[in-house]
Amino acid sequence: MFAGKIGAPELILILVVVLLLFGAKRLPDMARGLGKSMRILKSEAKAMKTDDPAASAGPPADTTTAQQQEAPKTIQAAPGDVTSARPVSETPQAQPHQTTQG
Repeated sequence: MFAGKIGAPELILILVVVLLLFGAKRLPDMARGLGKSMRILKSEAKAMKTDDPAASAGPPADTTTAQQQEAPKTIQAAPGDVTSARPVSETPQAQPHQTTQG
């Protein structure tokens, strides 16, 4: 319908409407922000193009070693309370029930 039919009168009308909506004081700030956004978009697109061959070179290597995987986990207490640090077991242990007589 309007494919490629934007001429000078239409552009002038669009600029007048933008000027009326936002005011003359805000237009330079908006143009500056738009320029920064375009620069960021271009730099990110360029970074994605340069990173793509490195990402498709192979599957990501597993950086964890067997020692890191089998190291016992510890829960640390407050800095002043060194005696309450204890190892964490992988399976929950049952606690004996205590009953109070009254």
